[in-house]
Amino acid sequence: MSLKISTSLLEHIHSFGEAAYPEEGAGLLLGSTDGDKKQVQALLLLSNSREDGARHNRYLLTPDEYLRGEQEAARLGLDVLGVFHSHPDHPNRPSEFDREWAMPWFSYIITTVQEGTAVGSRSWLLDDDRQAFTEEKIVVTIESQAD
Repeated sequence: MSLKISTSLLEHIHSFGEAAYPEEGAGLLLGSTDGDKKQVQALLLLSNSREDGARHNRYLLTPDEYLRGEQEAARLGLDVLGVFHSHPDHPNRPSEFDREWAMPWFSYIITTVQEGTAVGSRSWLLDDDRQAFTEEKIVVTIESQAD
């Protein structure tokens, strides 16, 4: 499995994580799937609905936000491919909390934000048995003028 994303969309994820710092920022990845390849084509930036005291190490996307994501994806002729979120001053690996709330068919891009600066992103897929994540290769593409 691989996840293709443009430089500009990945930079947008990074700037969103930086803006949310020192809290976690999150949103949905919208795009298309072709076999075992996913292509992110749009982002839906969402607010962190977690209670104030927990936003520094947890995010919450509500059912209404997922519905909004499905509706926006349908409007664009796309699918919801997964979730992106930031880990303030923490590695870009899934936490146990992330595993408990993840869905096996979604891609999860996690961006490390160290002292307010995004320093790297990795993508993860939850195994079908829901016990662990497997890293998914991110393929960063450069947009042409026609994109």
